[in-house]
Amino acid sequence: MSLLFAASGPVVHIAPGGVLQLGGLSITNSIFYGWICSVIIIIIFIWVARRITVKPKGGFIQYVEVGADFITNLVVNAFDDKKKGRKYVPYFVTLFFFILVNNWLGLIPGVGEAIQVGGLPLLRPFTGDLDGTLAIGIVTMAVVYISSIRESGNIRNYLRHFFVGSPLNPLYLVIGLLEMFTDMTRVFSLSLRLFLNVAIGEIVIAVFSYLGHVLAPATALPFTLLEFFVGALQAYIFCVLSIMYLAIAVNHAHHDLTEEDVPETIKGEMETSS
Repeated sequence: MSLLFAASGPVVHIAPGGVLQLGGLSITNSIFYGWICSVIIIIIFIWVARRITVKPKGGFIQYVEVGADFITNLVVNAFDDKKKGRKYVPYFVTLFFFILVNNWLGLIPGVGEAIQVGGLPLLRPFTGDLDGTLAIGIVTMAVVYISSIRESGNIRNYLRHFFVGSPLNPLYLVIGLLEMFTDMTRVFSLSLRLFLNVAIGEIVIAVFSYLGHVLAPATALPFTLLEFFVGALQAYIFCVLSIMYLAIAVNHAHHDLTEEDVPETIKGEMETSS
């Protein structure tokens, strides 16, 4: 039985470790692998873009088209003004595939504890590093805030959507301030959700690999396959939440503008009729 079970517990490095030095900067294993994944993503999608035709093709290209079309419809349908929604399709499609591919490439053999340099893994999933997911969250919410303010016309109009009534009302003021505070925490909620799901997946796979010892490929396979599904689900959740954050602010600004314009429109029509 000793041949079937490992003698020591599994080792999982959750924190990133420096594996390279570049211009005096320490490059962590997660950033290093994130660069590799980015190059792979760019190469794959340039190849796909050059082979897309009006008539749909089968195989790998078809799956990419389905994923891009799915996110495109998700973005456009979230906005009351479909024309505005289409402006943000490129970013959210890129965001979805970046997270998805990074999640999936983090599950291939050789990533994690398999290859080590100085006692640290050479390659770690970029989305398995809190610094990585925090960077994604910060960039995404920056896009959401900047776009929301631009669509609202100015920052004053943007802040209005946090208040259900006049800020002069103490109750509405407190509710509005709480909404603003909740909005500021979205960067951390997006980042932590993605990081914890990927990191916990790593731990689960490592534990069952340890339990299986020489049978590790068989004992870890079901959980690896499950993590492929979780990786796709987390990419979808990250995108759909980001889209909703942006759409709520833009739709609210569009609604306020419509409400203000209606009386003038009615007045103009009445004057024309008279």
